[in-house]
Amino acid sequence: MSFLKLYFRSPPAVIGLLLLMLVLAMAISADWLYPRDPLALAGRPLIWPFSNPRFLLGTDNSGRDIAAQIFHGARISLLIGLVATLISVVIGITIGAVAGYYGDWVDTILMRVTEAFQTLPNFILLLVLVAVFGSTITTVTVAIGIVSWPASARLTRAEFLSLRNREFVQAGRTLGLRDVKLIFGEILPNALPPVIVYASVVMAIAILLESALAFLKLSDPNVASWGNLIGAGRDVLRVQWYVSAIPGVAILVTVLAVSLVGQGLNDALNPRLKGR
Repeated sequence: MSFLKLYFRSPPAVIGLLLLMLVLAMAISADWLYPRDPLALAGRPLIWPFSNPRFLLGTDNSGRDIAAQIFHGARISLLIGLVATLISVVIGITIGAVAGYYGDWVDTILMRVTEAFQTLPNFILLLVLVAVFGSTITTVTVAIGIVSWPASARLTRAEFLSLRNREFVQAGRTLGLRDVKLIFGEILPNALPPVIVYASVVMAIAILLESALAFLKLSDPNVASWGNLIGAGRDVLRVQWYVSAIPGVAILVTVLAVSLVGQGLNDALNPRLKGR
């Protein structure tokens, strides 16, 4: 059975994909539906949703259109999630592959470094990096990727430990293939499926971490992100709760979509589930 058939056999995976496509459509259509700067003042502050046809989702406490920020924020959240995940997975795969392939003292050193990163919670380490290097959107994205790699490294290492002595690897060594070719050309393609599945978890965590930073006003205030909108609504949470609730729902839907897609990938790529 093909990969697509296995994936679409799972209703939650299909729902996750549809939700993710909806968020992607919002990001793509943002400039067309809301061509103005989403952070520009658009009307009277704190207009409730659906009370004014010009502002379908109302305005925040500065008079900015919430719908415009939601659509443009979809682009920011997806971009942060994808780039941070790519950085995290590349670092994790490189360290985990080298540690798992060579073993011995190389494995010991690299795993001690990995454990050192895991002694501090991700968010605490992220706060330190942002405090030192600044809170531009580029810095925040790179910092999220840097603090998220240890789990990918451990997963990749475990896969390499189980694959490095297989017959096809021994055959490659017999043929004189170099270590780099064996690691990235022979073993890594067989070790990637669980890492790809875990990447969806990293992406969801990356979106949540940026939102948490923005809520604390430590993210880039010059971009229309969902976290910044939640942070803006914090001051009027008791009376105009919708300012924080609307972007909160957007984050919930996006994280749920990514998680369901990841579960679908696991069902489609896991050989132990293909026979079910």
